[in-house]
Amino acid sequence: MTDVLDVDAVSRSFGDRQVLKDVSFLVTAGRMTGFVGANGAGKTTTMRIMLGVLSADSGQVTWRGTPLDRPTRQRFGYMPEERGLYPKMTVSDQVVYLGQLHGMTRADARRNTAALLDRLGLGERAGDQVEKLSLGNQQRVQVAAALVHEPEVLVLDEPFSGLDPLAVDTVLGVLRERAAAGAPVLFSSHQLELVERLCDDLVIIADGSIRASGSRSALRASYAQPRFAIQVAADAGWLRDQAGVTLVELDGPRAVFDLAPEADNQSVLHAALERGPVHSFGAVTPSLAEIFREVTR
Repeated sequence: MTDVLDVDAVSRSFGDRQVLKDVSFLVTAGRMTGFVGANGAGKTTTMRIMLGVLSADSGQVTWRGTPLDRPTRQRFGYMPEERGLYPKMTVSDQVVYLGQLHGMTRADARRNTAALLDRLGLGERAGDQVEKLSLGNQQRVQVAAALVHEPEVLVLDEPFSGLDPLAVDTVLGVLRERAAAGAPVLFSSHQLELVERLCDDLVIIADGSIRASGSRSALRASYAQPRFAIQVAADAGWLRDQAGVTLVELDGPRAVFDLAPEADNQSVLHAALERGPVHSFGAVTPSLAEIFREVTR
């Protein structure tokens, strides 16, 4: 597989403070990768190294197996967390100008800008000054600026910050189109539930080190505990006396419980059926928030 953005053993210090420690992960073409961590975990520093804004003390970032250079990075799309727009320029002129900085002709930049602004719901605001827009709409302009030159790779720092649910869906649709066209898409976010809904792959960073990475389904399976939920017709308190069962939550007929390694979930199900109807029974899949807490504590 050649269309992979590979962050390999990247370390970085500021003075005597090491902020990245052998950071390694892959961003795969055609997939949305969520990059999550607490404030100060190292997300923005990693992204800035990927874009050449900062240099690494050691390690490297490659695209398609080749170390990144300036011409390659010109084909990337980057959205910083901080506002990077000229407030007095019109929305259209701003995006066209940034497209030209990436080597586009003015005609191509204008065509792509018009299409993107329409797609992002900003077509009617194209002639407005950036400073006249709400913060959410300015965020959409920044997304357009990152996409206007049809980048091969997208690296987005908090792209959904300040967006309402409808705007999130709009921006997500545009990003998924880029992923479907073959671009790797890496985005950071503090909104774990949002990341869980949007991403294909996850990278979790804490204190400058990668704590977990992989596909969403693989991580869930890897960190799943032998935990089950059951809904019966009557009170489920009898589970307290079931061998190998540790009750986690009990609410009348509904219970969540852990199983000891030697216990059998089918024996619990059979015991439940002996007492009456069972409306639901199944394994509990951990959420991203639960995995995040486990790997970063």
